[in-house]
Order: sequence, then structure tokens, then C-alpha cells
Amino acid sequence: MNIRESELPGIGRKFELMTENDDKVVVIIHDDGRREVYHYDDEDLDESISGVTFTDSEARQLASIIGGMTYKPKAVETIEVAFDDLVIEWFRLGPNAPIIGKSIGEIGIRQNYNINIIGIVRKDHTKQLNPGVDSIFKSGDTIVISGERADIKRASSELFLKERG
Repeated sequence: MNIRESELPGIGRKFELMTENDDKVVVIIHDDGRREVYHYDDEDLDESISGVTFTDSEARQLASIIGGMTYKPKAVETIEVAFDDLVIEWFRLGPNAPIIGKSIGEIGIRQNYNINIIGIVRKDHTKQLNPGVDSIFKSGDTIVISGERADIKRASSELFLKERG
């Protein structure tokens, strides 16, 4: 797949993708988290024939589906065996996420969910790499985690995404 990336000043970034089947797709990632996805006519690659707008959360869910978090094709499964099903994922914490105000140690992330917090990126873009057990989660944090697919899925549903309810 051929990908061309460009800056959209005051808006965000634009990614133009040409697939092996010569399908053109454009993804615009807005600075506010929205994603716009456009599909182009096979006969006229300048003519958009469909478009969808996703929120940040929806885009991440779609990415996990496309990336095989919920169902993985058999061919991908054989590749992942080499990594023991290790997955790295990130989540932005909303104001109602159950872990807001709690520390890594208090939740027992490693013991109870068998996952590791690799990093925390705060709203002000400061970063904590390999945060300690006393690191406290705040609304707006983006957390980067690693672990096996099933453990991440369980932690996601119990700790990170409850605010949608």
C-alpha cells in the first residue's frame, strides 16, 4: 500500500492511501480527534464517492476491528503466534472512566489484568514512560498498554471505556 502524508495547517493531517487493488482512500485526522474517511471513484481518482466522519473513540474502535482485535483472520493469527499474541494499544481516558483518580498500583493493573502500562501522555503533552505504581490516571490521559489480546480487551471494557454508557 502506498501512503502519502501531508500537514493540513490549522486542521490536522491528511493521509492518502492507494491499495494494491488501486482503491484510493483519504483519511483526515483533525486536531480535535475527528477522523474523516473518503473513498474515491475507480474511474476518476479525484472524485470522492463516499465519506464517513468518526469521533476519536469510534475511530479507535474501527481501527481495532480492522486491526483484528475482535476477530483475526487465520493468516494473521500465524504471524501473531511468533509474538505470543502480544498487542500494544492506546486509549484516551474520558472523565467517567472508572480508573480516573486511581493509581496503577491501586488498580493492580499487572496483577488483576496481566497488562503493562508502557506510557501515559497527559493533556498538556507531557509524557511518563514506564510509569510507576503510584502514577495516577487523569481525565484526558492517553495511556499506552501492552499485553495479550484477551487481557487488553477485558481491561478496556472494565477500566477504560465505561463512560460511553
